[in-house]
Formats: sequence, structure tokens, C-alpha cells
Amino acid sequence: MPPSSAHSPRRDSMPWWLAVTVLAVCGVLLGTLVATVATRASPFVLDTAVHGWVLDHRPAWARQLATIVTDTGSGAPAYALAALAGSLAQRTAAYWRGALAGVLALASAQLPRMALASALARPRPPAADWAATAGGWSMPSGHTTTSMVVALLLTLAVHRRVHGRVRPILLAVPAIWATTVGLTRIYLGMHWPTDVVAGWLLAACWAASATLLVLLWRRRADHALSMERQYT
Repeated sequence: MPPSSAHSPRRDSMPWWLAVTVLAVCGVLLGTLVATVATRASPFVLDTAVHGWVLDHRPAWARQLATIVTDTGSGAPAYALAALAGSLAQRTAAYWRGALAGVLALASAQLPRMALASALARPRPPAADWAATAGGWSMPSGHTTTSMVVALLLTLAVHRRVHGRVRPILLAVPAIWATTVGLTRIYLGMHWPTDVVAGWLLAACWAASATLLVLLWRRRADHALSMERQYT
């Protein structure tokens, strides 16, 4: 007899120990980076070195291309992609619920990002070096965090929906896109490299925390279902 759904493993769930490991490692790295930045009055040597190199290697066509890519990593495009990812990940016909879940998931990642940015209040590179407009504090990079969270949602959708030889390629596309968005923030001169690293680490912490919450909710739901069947 096949096991009941109450006790069947979820094949699309991350093991709890992996989520805990990701959260611990990325949390320590992010905490160390944030604590170091908070005690410094100037950017890291690496930050200024990369920023200076970028300013010397920015032809007009590259700036235009980077601007197009960076615009996809925030605002309406990012939320549209999150809604698409949520609807595709939805296993039932109620795709609007999945789309809403995707939008809410992305919105939930903005709360810790904005709180951390306000607490650090790290200045951006000089405005004269920007190749596009920007607003808000520098660390963590908003575009970087947002695009990586969207990429994780899209990866989940691909994992659930796509099978066959094309699957590994489609699984890699969201990560490549989000990484490129983060790099454009440096290339356009609006963020220090460590701002982007902080955005990636924060997105990883968010994903691991969300996974643990989902696993805990599923465990409680499965336990409740098991108890209900036991007494019926």
C-alpha cells in the first residue's frame, strides 16, 4: 500500500537541514559585512578599486545596455515576473492565487531590506559617477535583492513545471539574469560592490527563512491531518 499523503515526503521541498545551513552561513556572512560597514567611515579598498575601474571602462553602448538590464530588476517588471513565477508554481487551476502569493513573497523581502538599509544609512558612490538615476541608501542594493528573490521564485516555478533536457538550462536562466542585474548596479556606478554582495546574501537569507517557515507549516498541517484521520 502506498504511503498516505500525510506522511509522504514533498519532492519539491528543500531539506530542513540545508535551509538551516544556508541561513546560518549567509546570515553570518551578511552580519559580518554589515557590522564591518557600520564601523567604517569610508568604503572598502575593493569597493573603490572596482568603482574606479568601472568608470574607465564604460562606453556609451555598454551603459545603455546595462541600463536596460538593470531596469528589469525592480519595480513593475520585477513584480510582474514574481506574479508569473507564482502562477506557474501553482499546482491548481487558481493561478491568481499563485500570482498573488508571488507578489506578496517579493514584497515580504523588501521589509528587511529597507529596514537594514535605513539602519546602516550607507552613502552611495558620488552622484557624478552614476550613469542612471538612483534613490535611497546604498547597502544592500535594492535591485540586487529584488532580482535575486524573483530569480528564486522563477527557479521554483521551473522546477515544478518543466521537465526534460531543457530543464537545467531554464533553471540557470533566472540566476544568470539576477546576477547580471546585480553587476549592472556596480557598472552603472550607483552601488559599491559590497552593496551587491549584501543584496545577494540577504536574498539567500530570505529564501532559507521562507523555506523553513513553509516546512514548519507543512509539518503542522500534515500532523493535524494525521490526527484527524486517526480519530475518524
